[in-house]
Amino acid sequence: MQYRTLGRTGVQVSTLALGAMNFGQIGRTTQDEATAIVDAALEAGVNLIDTADMYSQGESEEMVGKAIAGRRDEIVLATKATMPMGAERNHRGSSRRWIVTALDDSLRRLGVDHVDLYQMHRWDPATSDEETLSALTDLQRAGKIRYFGSSTFPAYRIVQAEWAARANHLSRYVTEQPSYSILQRGIETHVLPVTAEYGLGVLAWSPLASGWLSGAIREGREITTSRSAILPERFDLTLAANRARLEAVERLAKVADEAGLTMIQLALGFVTAHPAVTSAIIGPRTLEHLRSQLAAADTVLPGDLLDAIDEIVAPGTDLAPQEKFDAPPALLDPSLRRR
Repeated sequence: MQYRTLGRTGVQVSTLALGAMNFGQIGRTTQDEATAIVDAALEAGVNLIDTADMYSQGESEEMVGKAIAGRRDEIVLATKATMPMGAERNHRGSSRRWIVTALDDSLRRLGVDHVDLYQMHRWDPATSDEETLSALTDLQRAGKIRYFGSSTFPAYRIVQAEWAARANHLSRYVTEQPSYSILQRGIETHVLPVTAEYGLGVLAWSPLASGWLSGAIREGREITTSRSAILPERFDLTLAANRARLEAVERLAKVADEAGLTMIQLALGFVTAHPAVTSAIIGPRTLEHLRSQLAAADTVLPGDLLDAIDEIVAPGTDLAPQEKFDAPPALLDPSLRRR
């Protein structure tokens, strides 16, 4: 396992991080299975575990808490808030009112007195940066969180938050968690240059592109990944974007075969090859999935292999931009661009 410094924090984290989204109802992973996955990941050298309050509405945090009981100090523990937790209108977002409560709820479910990294799961356009950063700074000073970060923020919002922290003498985000894979390279254009400029650590989610880069999706095979049942439109091959992804996957599979690598090794090696990326977050549903992904822990792709990938998916290109979840509100709501 390789390790890198998380932004400018001085904290060393593994280049593969364990994501716990599949723990519980979402991935149908039981407590015993989740504990076995955590055991195997820690034994392999993984020391960063990432979850969120909204994963199975708190169930993932509960399962992570039970799995790490008795070894909390071995782990850099990260969770997230802002996504809806139930129907109550104020049980979401990044207001002080909500994130103070949300953090206490997460600490209770995890069975710990602090988390190492508390992340805002999405940018909340209804809440000012000053409101959110002041609350997070107070929680940090109270010892409930060590650091805080953002997730899936557009580049300009990362910049705005950095300046808001400076202008108001508040602590600042130290990490960003964006979607990044061979098939989704848009963050190379704006987000990664910004995180590098401000010294933010980058924890990349969906490095296997929702299973497209797992090796299981190939021309002529029935698509049976767990995500295809939840989000069928992402795998509908009558859609042009999905046909483009499949064509890219076929070409990438040939590159991997010629290099003696699995598709998973190629995909994870690509993400961790970027100098601005700290860790790739893997989200195994089973021990078998975990072992296939841990096989990429020490994969280092040479320059000619990275060049071959660039020929298939150009730098800065998203083959499915609608899945990035970071579009500015004005692109989604016509009233905001027609005033």
